[in-house]
Amino acid sequence: MKNIKVIIFDAYGTLFDVNSAAAKTKNKIGEKWEAFANYWRTIQLEYTWLRTLMGRHKDFWEITEDSLDKSMKVFNVNKLLKNELLDLYKSLSTFPEVNQTLKELKKKQYKLTILSNGTPSLIRNLVKENDLENIFDELLSVEEVKTYKPHPHVYNIPIKKYGILKNEVAYLSSNTWDLSAAGNFGFKTIWVNRNNSIFDNLDFNPPMQIKNLNELINIL
Repeated sequence: MKNIKVIIFDAYGTLFDVNSAAAKTKNKIGEKWEAFANYWRTIQLEYTWLRTLMGRHKDFWEITEDSLDKSMKVFNVNKLLKNELLDLYKSLSTFPEVNQTLKELKKKQYKLTILSNGTPSLIRNLVKENDLENIFDELLSVEEVKTYKPHPHVYNIPIKKYGILKNEVAYLSSNTWDLSAAGNFGFKTIWVNRNNSIFDNLDFNPPMQIKNLNELINIL
């Protein structure tokens, strides 16, 4: 992959494990914790898309809480766990290889960036909690345009920020809808396929696929 100036990472599900909040409370939630975590994530994303279509923007933290409320009702999770789950969501864990790989990429002089649905404060806190404060050049949020991925306005944020061409960006995401949008926008894309998933049919096929970020070192 040549002529890359900026490497952009999706945050949730790509760098940070969105199931880690529920996983840390599985003794309290019980065997249904993983199904609950997956449902919470699905509803969270659906709310971002629906609010974008309706033109009724709420920030990601509000949507996270709204989707948690519904998920807890559906799975009959004790209401007393709500604040604990929300607090844990603010400090989601990175996937095991993430920190070391990012440090290696930093040594190669790439500009490293997060582009996320998360609010600026949420992203900053995740970075701080995982000891990544000196890694990223920019932490970019959809709050700059008040609309969510996969809207093209979101992917234009780093273009305006850095003054670069679309084909000078390597964009990584585990979310196929996110990667399809980034690829159709014009970014060079790499699919982080941690779970051996099937790519969605959205008029785009990722040119590169990796199982985790370790493989990125030999590509860039």
